[in-house]
Amino acid sequence: MEQDKLAPLQDEAWSGFVRTHALLYRELGRRLVRSHGMPLSTYEVLLRLAWADKTGLRMSDLAQQVDMTSGGLTRLADRLERDGLITRTRSEEDLRGYHARITPAGRRQLRAANRRHLKDVRELFLDNLTSDDLQALADIWRRLNAANDHLTH
Repeated sequence: MEQDKLAPLQDEAWSGFVRTHALLYRELGRRLVRSHGMPLSTYEVLLRLAWADKTGLRMSDLAQQVDMTSGGLTRLADRLERDGLITRTRSEEDLRGYHARITPAGRRQLRAANRRHLKDVRELFLDNLTSDDLQALADIWRRLNAANDHLTH
């Protein structure tokens, strides 16, 4: 096979993944903004902070988890803090860094948005797959994540 061309099955698998990801991400984002005025980036940040322990997350770790630049996350965190959804404090270990924590108001807003978002995830994605499909996808994502784990560090 030529190095500058994918085999038909490879192309169908790859382009299908890329197209489906783009369509679902865009639609899920559109629905979340329409229903709760919350962009997916805000949802992701609040979700990661809700999962964190009491100390919250270092901003640099949070940026990596939500795949944002530090500058982009800082601008988003400024808005979220102004809206009372998160707090930021200087890191006790590294005075140059900050930790972000979700506030009770942030948890309430996340909880309300989460119900709708999960309904949309089910409707647009999960309900269209069988249990076998879901198991196969979970296995695929595990393999791909393990094979590419070095890219996140």
